[in-house]
Amino acid sequence: MAIDPNAPLANRPRPVTDSKLPIGVPSFAGLGQESRQASSGRVWAHRFTMLFFVFFCASLGVVLVVFPWKDEWTNNSLLVGYPSLQALVGSGFARGLCSGLGLLDIWIGFSEALHYHEEKRS
Repeated sequence: MAIDPNAPLANRPRPVTDSKLPIGVPSFAGLGQESRQASSGRVWAHRFTMLFFVFFCASLGVVLVVFPWKDEWTNNSLLVGYPSLQALVGSGFARGLCSGLGLLDIWIGFSEALHYHEEKRS
């Protein structure tokens, strides 16, 4: 039903009023429950997404910090046929670069966790 904005106020449909409220004040008692449930679902989805993101960043960061310094980093089946690439990956620079990226990844994850906030619901 479309309401004509130019129609006089007396011709417009009146909202449902609650007997406890003054005359003319609409009652929204049952109207917002679905909205609150949907909002609650979005909040929990955002919380779980943030928790997954922090866990993912921390896990990947720990792997990138520790794994380059193990023997499996250079002695694996992917690098057997490429000795020059194996030497490059085994250099201290490449290992340090990967470890630095791992530390950065850990820092990003925990920074997101520390700066997490939810929007205030009205």
